[in-house]
Amino acid sequence: MCLGVPGKVLEIRFEQGTRMATVDFGGATKTVCLVYVPEVEVGDYTIVHAGFAITRLDEESALATLRLFAELGDLG
Repeated sequence: MCLGVPGKVLEIRFEQGTRMATVDFGGATKTVCLVYVPEVEVGDYTIVHAGFAITRLDEESALATLRLFAELGDLG
């Protein structure tokens, strides 16, 4: 089973011609590829799987999902 985790885009940049972002996952930040979601901007939430942002997510849904993960202990 695969898990896509929501994160907040903090910064967008280009690395070797590819649109990349720094994404915050509740305090942990990762570099994420934005090639599949060209509409994502700084401040947006996105679902990330295997280092790739795969969809844009509204803030309410993202925060609800993160609360659920916290309750389950999956992101602790």
